[in-house]
Amino acid sequence: MSSGLKFELKPVKEIPRGYRKSKYDLIINEFIDSGEKLVSVDVEGKSVNYVRSQLGKRIELRGLEEELKASSVSGTLYLEKVS
Repeated sequence: MSSGLKFELKPVKEIPRGYRKSKYDLIINEFIDSGEKLVSVDVEGKSVNYVRSQLGKRIELRGLEEELKASSVSGTLYLEKVS
């Protein structure tokens, strides 16, 4: 029976995750553009561990794990280019 509706079904492995911009992307973008290999990061009003976690999530979501690393040592947050 033809309803006049044309469509096509295509197999997919998974539903793609949406990419939303985050304020933490601004930090990552500025670091990438800076040309520096290692910087300390201070975000007013946010804990070091919270910001490290958010930067890590953004790095992973953007597929930059091979290029960037966020870490904290003795209460200081660092962004590092690893490649």
